[in-house]
Amino acid sequence: MIKQEMILRNTLRQLGFESQEILPQGGFGAVLARAGVGKTAFLVQLALSGLLNEKKVLHISLNDPVDKVAIWYKELFRLLAAGDETVNKTAYLESLLPNRFIMTFRVEGFSVAKLEERLSDLSEQGIFTPSIVIIDGLNFEESKIAEIQELKQMAERRGLQVWFTVQTHRHEDAAADGLPLFFAPLSHFFDIMLELRPEHADVHIKVLRGGGAAGESALLDPTTMLIKENL
Repeated sequence: MIKQEMILRNTLRQLGFESQEILPQGGFGAVLARAGVGKTAFLVQLALSGLLNEKKVLHISLNDPVDKVAIWYKELFRLLAAGDETVNKTAYLESLLPNRFIMTFRVEGFSVAKLEERLSDLSEQGIFTPSIVIIDGLNFEESKIAEIQELKQMAERRGLQVWFTVQTHRHEDAAADGLPLFFAPLSHFFDIMLELRPEHADVHIKVLRGGGAAGESALLDPTTMLIKENL
């Protein structure tokens, strides 16, 4: 029961998408927000949904160490599973973790070539072959179109669904479509774009592009980082 209940609480379902499978193989998704608004927590929820659906998830962090990322998973799982006292939640989470692999890079040491080398090592040794990849902390203000194109080609070759965090800033110029100027030239690579925007005591989640749900929105509770209610 806990698995089904958590799948039904899937963040994407509550945003109007029909299922977790909103990205095609080789597809890119982005979560845009200012620092501290909840990008990592949001993507960890997407990753947990993937794990519940028996997908292998690679979480790449360019900012946080492995143990801090692992705490995000433990805490978000606890919150998502709250209310069901019939299951040993610790044991259930542990049963999902063989399908998750956390990888860290120093920001200045990240490159597509290094990532592909690590992925090949894991796969060729039979250690881990992901289908979903989370990349948390890539600096899109400094990223070149050629680098994103290279990442896209790698994702398509390997059949990966890739989610990114994109950090925005409070007072920055926007393109005609409302996207940050630094991100607008890269946005055509992305199938899905979601924005987290703090307003008063809540965080609004808005679908900017993709999945036939563009314009849908929901509220994120900044205390729990879970969707609070549909608008």
